[in-house]
Amino acid sequence: MPDQTKNVFISHIHEDDKGLDDLKDLVARHGMVAKDYSITSDKENNAKAEDYIKYQILAPRIDACSTMVVYITSDTRDSQWVNWEIEYAHKQEKIIVGVWELGSKGCDIPDALDKYGHAIVGWHGNKIVDAINGNCDDFDKHDGTSFGPRPITRHPCS
Repeated sequence: MPDQTKNVFISHIHEDDKGLDDLKDLVARHGMVAKDYSITSDKENNAKAEDYIKYQILAPRIDACSTMVVYITSDTRDSQWVNWEIEYAHKQEKIIVGVWELGSKGCDIPDALDKYGHAIVGWHGNKIVDAINGNCDDFDKHDGTSFGPRPITRHPCS
């Protein structure tokens, strides 16, 4: 099967930039090229005005994608930017997929992902590709085991 290409926005904190390359490599090994529209340290901007950053820089990048991937690490939950990006993607009716970082020991997920996520998956290439394509609605713990049916309160590390 030839590689499929998908435009994705990977919501994350800058300290986790290295993990994005690992994530894109993993999905590539499973037949998908993830064209990443997110802002990383090597694509930084010098803007300071919050509304400008949100609506002139981030929003057009999210708009250009069919799917938002949220790279879940211990610091993701408290990022105002990650939560705003998820809420914006939800308003644009994007597929929103959480992916636990490789080797994750678990943590609380961002509130907006808890509220609007379509799936949360472990570090399993086929499952990540299925979720990005909208073919997986699993809510997995950090180790890849299933929570079962989506619970009302979805905090994986509670």
